[in-house]
Amino acid sequence: MNNLKPIHLLIGGSAIISGITLFITFLLNLQLIDFPLWILIGLPITTGLISFGVFYFFIKHFINDRLKLLYKSIRKGKMTKENEISFKITDDVIANAEIETQLWTEERNKEISKLKEQEEFRREFLGNLAHELKTPIFSIQGYILTLLDGGLEDENVNRTFLERASKATDRMVSIIEDLDQITKMEVDALKLEMRPFDIVELVTDIFESLEMIAKEKNIKLLFAKEYSSTFVIGDKPKIAQVLVNLITNSIFYGNKDGTTIVRFYKMDDIVTIEVSDNGPGIEEEHLPRLFERFYRVEKSRNRNDGGSGLGLAIAKHIVESHRQTISVRSTYGVGSTFSFSLDKSKTQSAGLYSSRGVQIK
Repeated sequence: MNNLKPIHLLIGGSAIISGITLFITFLLNLQLIDFPLWILIGLPITTGLISFGVFYFFIKHFINDRLKLLYKSIRKGKMTKENEISFKITDDVIANAEIETQLWTEERNKEISKLKEQEEFRREFLGNLAHELKTPIFSIQGYILTLLDGGLEDENVNRTFLERASKATDRMVSIIEDLDQITKMEVDALKLEMRPFDIVELVTDIFESLEMIAKEKNIKLLFAKEYSSTFVIGDKPKIAQVLVNLITNSIFYGNKDGTTIVRFYKMDDIVTIEVSDNGPGIEEEHLPRLFERFYRVEKSRNRNDGGSGLGLAIAKHIVESHRQTISVRSTYGVGSTFSFSLDKSKTQSAGLYSSRGVQIK
């Protein structure tokens, strides 16, 4: 029965009506009226054909009208002459409608799931943002109340507390500036000043600038081996921001007496940069969300450690604006490696170039 089409039902119904008409005519012929042979044969056939035509007309329009309404609902009312549905009784329209409805239901369920995920992300983001700002705000509030309660007159206390409040204020400013930066990146296309530059030299400069921070945890900043000058095309200040973020994270979240190693891999027209550490590593379940804003692997981690919580999200936007990707691989208890790629420069110098990396002669 599931494989029957409407046309089969119409033919079967018309045949039944023809059979009933033939039976009634035959009884009348035996009991009351002596019908000619052509009436005995022609009347049931005519009745069957008329029944088939009447049922075909009404069922066709009934199915057409209601399935058009169904498809308008599925397609959000947008039906034109080009995509207007015209159903035939000979088609398996009911089965097709069931399939289309099932597909529509699955698409709506996917949209609902996506909206729920976005809503969950929004709630989590607002909660993380509130937590990030709450820590420095409460610190500032505590310092100010202490000063108002008499600490302002104590020279051993007032300056120390004002310096701590200033640091907490700097942290808030850093969070807001990074949030403003990533918002602008998402809304507007990031403007890049593409130039050839020596990526090895850039990392060397960053190592020198972060040397004091690394010494606090006795972490060594090293190259995997001695590299010659390697020129790439990119926005040097923004790529420097990416590298500073990755190397700084390896210091803040790495083990004491550990190492941070930078490697370069050249393949065809691409240079891949890797920043590795031998820190605690990251569990696999956290890796897909690592580049989300304010996402923390360890929820219990001191919120004053590390940066604003937006560094990896900003790094992702910068790398993607260079039409490249950034990725992470990690083994829990062994360490983590962040990597991204840049286009290799065709020239081995940092001369004058246009914003698109074309040399100006």
